[in-house]
Amino acid sequence: MKTSWRTASMVASAAAVLALTTACGQETAPPATGQNVGATAAAGDYGTIGSGAGQAGGAQASASPSGTAGELNVSTNAELGKVVTDNLGLTLYRFDQDTAEPPATNCEDDCAKTWPPVPADDATAGEGIDKALLGSVTRADGSKQLTVGGWPAYRYVKDVNAGDVKGQGVGGKWYALTPEGKKAQTADRPGLATREDAKLGEIVVDKDGMTVYRFMKDEAWPKPVSACTGACLEKWPAVSPVDFADTEGIQKKGYMTFTRPDGADQQTINCWPIYTFAGDKAPGDTNGQGVGGTWYAVRPDGKPVGATEK
Repeated sequence: MKTSWRTASMVASAAAVLALTTACGQETAPPATGQNVGATAAAGDYGTIGSGAGQAGGAQASASPSGTAGELNVSTNAELGKVVTDNLGLTLYRFDQDTAEPPATNCEDDCAKTWPPVPADDATAGEGIDKALLGSVTRADGSKQLTVGGWPAYRYVKDVNAGDVKGQGVGGKWYALTPEGKKAQTADRPGLATREDAKLGEIVVDKDGMTVYRFMKDEAWPKPVSACTGACLEKWPAVSPVDFADTEGIQKKGYMTFTRPDGADQQTINCWPIYTFAGDKAPGDTNGQGVGGTWYAVRPDGKPVGATEK
């Protein structure tokens, strides 16, 4: 596995549809697509799975995550760079299903128990925080929630120590907030790459280091077809398109996207649709390997690990 990563700049392109006309097996990379931020997670995933990008050591928080924010500060995480923290050093997060323009929150009920909204009442801008980017949004219960760059801010109940970032990347929808209100991203990691697993050998992983899988009931030729629909996608989220320039160690032949029956585009390797597994809780997990005798980790050439091709 190479240790030097390259990150490509990607632009949204309607030309992704042209990938459907490319015969599987041709050495033609798919057109540029939107930025990959990990697998597309099912709605309602509040963070009972996934543990994010690791943690930085620090003092244990002495108050409940539902408490006031106090003075906001900037903390530097070894993998994520600069992230916003509250007065206790706890990381603040944003939710992809929320909106910033205008600010609106879509995390209520059980979601809000796992991801407590950060109160706006006493939040102030500390060093490194632009107070002009701080604001608030009124929640359904009438309370005011802090916003950073327009994005509603939350804490994560599994973050118990100052510097923890266990919520990073959970469900492919939760990300630590940068001081500008953007998503904190693991630096210099491609959208798809490979790693050497002690038991499985060289396998494909996504930008967050999560293992990528194949479903043996899918089809690749003459064109990709996914047999994983409905409830299946809640356990096996489809991997969103990743520009080939944003990969490392992946075979180019047959690297293309296709449109699923639900209208979403999905990435393939050697024309085989690829997925992540909701049961993998942290980078390096391979809990999906061999599930049901139909799900297997993927080699860089698209072959399944430990299974016989059709």
